[in-house]
Amino acid sequence: MRSVVRSAIVVVAVGTATCSRSPTEPSRPVTRPDGQPSAFQQSAVFVGAGDIGWCGSDGTRATAALLDGISGVVFTTGDNAYLSGTAAQFIDCYHPTWGRHRLRTRPAPGNHDYETPGARPYFAYFGANAGPSGAGYYSYDLGAWHIVSLNSVTGTSGRSRQAAWLRHDLAENSGRCTLAYWHNPLFSSGPNGSQSHMREIWRILYAFGTEIVVNGDNHLYERFAPQDPDGRRDAAGIRQFIAGTGGAPLYEVRAVQPNSEVRSSTFGVLKFTLHADSYEWEFVPIPGAAFRDFGLGQCH
Repeated sequence: MRSVVRSAIVVVAVGTATCSRSPTEPSRPVTRPDGQPSAFQQSAVFVGAGDIGWCGSDGTRATAALLDGISGVVFTTGDNAYLSGTAAQFIDCYHPTWGRHRLRTRPAPGNHDYETPGARPYFAYFGANAGPSGAGYYSYDLGAWHIVSLNSVTGTSGRSRQAAWLRHDLAENSGRCTLAYWHNPLFSSGPNGSQSHMREIWRILYAFGTEIVVNGDNHLYERFAPQDPDGRRDAAGIRQFIAGTGGAPLYEVRAVQPNSEVRSSTFGVLKFTLHADSYEWEFVPIPGAAFRDFGLGQCH
């Protein structure tokens, strides 16, 4: 179990057109005097969104075009193919857009993917990139970071098989920085609200010093200050993002939750540049949108 002592975080947020920033590119490794790469300077790009494959959506096409110009691993935070996650909807609504990046995509399932029993088309479409078929949770390393993709639709109690797997996975991880992503958010200011069935999963992630959680489900962008699983602001807590902005019709904010720092109903993708002991985030909007949000933080 890692320490939960957090270094100071610097945050830069812009919610209007008064400031703009082009997507950052990953820093290039530098060499030490012995000619070996310096791990401190190595970085990896992790970019994506959720609530994506809505047939005929200009938003879906526009966010896929953003990915065309951004390198790195692509993530999804569920509800990949609307409205029912059928094989035909994956082919017709997801594949022509975000499907261009399928080989570099590591997805998470959402409730609409499970409208088809067992989310079978989801697992068939993404194959090994979705982890063990039928489970919906898996982990991998990206640069210096440990990444965990979870299933918020089934098996989320503290006694579930997924919870037991997560405890073991995090205990085996010797890295300093961890990011987890799934569909249903524990905290949200959107109309679908905060979903308490994910609290025990949060407790596990919090206990192991996880830095970041990314969710979808509410079709908007939101960023929270670091907090604990009970919603108390905590400098040693988890910073949560919601990026349900992949293409499904956008939602408006319903009731602003404590610790919510930034909110916007804007199509776009959330991009992380993951360094050895720190991270940068940037919400990259579709062309013509005024909203921007970016900042940086230190790992525990």
